[in-house]
Amino acid sequence: MKSIHFSTTIHAMDMKRVDLNLLVSLEALLVERNVTKAAARLGLSQPALSAQLNRLRDLFKDPLLLPMHRGMIPTTKALDLLGPLRTSLDQLRGTLQGHDSFSPTTTELTLSIACTDYVEAAVVTPLIVALRGQAPKIRVAVHRLAPASLAQQLADGDVDLAIATPDPYQPHLRNRHLFEETYVLIGRKGHSRIEGGMTAEGFAGLEQVIVSPSGGGFATPVDVTLEAFGYHRAIVASAASFLAIPDIVATSDLVALVPRRLMLNRLTQFDWMDVPWLSERFQVELIWHERTHGHQGHHWIRELIQDLVGS
Repeated sequence: MKSIHFSTTIHAMDMKRVDLNLLVSLEALLVERNVTKAAARLGLSQPALSAQLNRLRDLFKDPLLLPMHRGMIPTTKALDLLGPLRTSLDQLRGTLQGHDSFSPTTTELTLSIACTDYVEAAVVTPLIVALRGQAPKIRVAVHRLAPASLAQQLADGDVDLAIATPDPYQPHLRNRHLFEETYVLIGRKGHSRIEGGMTAEGFAGLEQVIVSPSGGGFATPVDVTLEAFGYHRAIVASAASFLAIPDIVATSDLVALVPRRLMLNRLTQFDWMDVPWLSERFQVELIWHERTHGHQGHHWIRELIQDLVGS
């Protein structure tokens, strides 16, 4: 529907004044939000791209990008145009590019992925295993996810791909939904209090270990939910990583909420249960920059990840 809306917007203009170069330039400007960077990406001079921006503003009857202290900020109309514009240009690129020379079995490629340790275990580890069989010359370098600097890392090429929860404040980055993650409650085998039908009161009374990625925290969004029921959890330990949780739980009477996907191959080693009244869940997406969008090797890897997670 957005693509149709974009086409309608274009047709409402004087088509004699629109050329493909202008639309490609608009896409680069909306992604980079900086005339100098967009010009370098397009192989144009800054004055030439500034002139094109003025033509675009006249065509769309909108400023499109407003000057800021650093770079530019898109207008609401510009943000509305970005998705449909990309879709339309991608369709054209696909038609023009045809088959690429990328071959999974022979192409050498190094892929840098930013993610949390949970995603590294649940998604990237299966990816590495799959690549050894399907694309043995592709190497993977894992970087710890740094949300505050991710957009810049992707733009600079320090990171090629992120697997993380979506950031609504980075609409210029490419993204694709992978899966929705839920939690399960785990305890050691033979734990006397892990049983079906557990109430919020019973859950709050269990001694628990939680994860605080920033370190030292003793509360999560789960506690907000519990407070709505009038309960407070008995949290006795705070770990910095989900990867440490199973070993802590397996050797103590502590219990923990952990992402279901992390435990898919280990649930039989624990007593566990769903907590149906607990609505906490989170989305996981592939996130990448425009600079790698058209690369056939990166496209193949993104498709492989999608297949591996099975969503």
